[in-house]
Amino acid sequence: MSKAYIFLADGFEEIEALAPVDLLRRAGVNVSTVSITQQKEVTGAHGVTVAADTVIADADASDVDLIVCPGGMPGAANLAACEELNRMIRAQHTSGRYISAICAAPAVTLSPLGILSGKNATCYPGFEKALSEARAIHTAERVVRDGNIITSNGPSSAIQFGLALVEALCGADTAKTVASGILL
Repeated sequence: MSKAYIFLADGFEEIEALAPVDLLRRAGVNVSTVSITQQKEVTGAHGVTVAADTVIADADASDVDLIVCPGGMPGAANLAACEELNRMIRAQHTSGRYISAICAAPAVTLSPLGILSGKNATCYPGFEKALSEARAIHTAERVVRDGNIITSNGPSSAIQFGLALVEALCGADTAKTVASGILL
């Protein structure tokens, strides 16, 4: 069974975190939401408070197949400020395992780490400069997969993003089955 961590920071975009959790779990992926603080309760950008499954101090990402960074502000900036998460993302990249980010997170969270250099990526409109500065190749697509990096442009693409994550981990047939189950 594939394993995924979805990292939550205060100010995260709720739909960008919870839609992928739902879709990955429907596909049978072992998904854990991880608070980047020592508190399991994390409040999103629109005031929705969720209880994460665990906190980053207790998370071992050494065998995680997929890391997901939701966007939202200041959520993406809070993720970027978390050195333990940055270490996990770098290790994930070095091992060639999947890293994904949506909305502001490709630009704000991933770009400073240098892992987007030479990669096709997308982000929320207005954050393209950070992708360019990181030597990423910005595309206007809603979801972009380039090797082990999957990016998406914002809240309206959260379901498409989640299905791309399912496809990466479980294959196209499983993604189609999950999509059909939610009437897509």
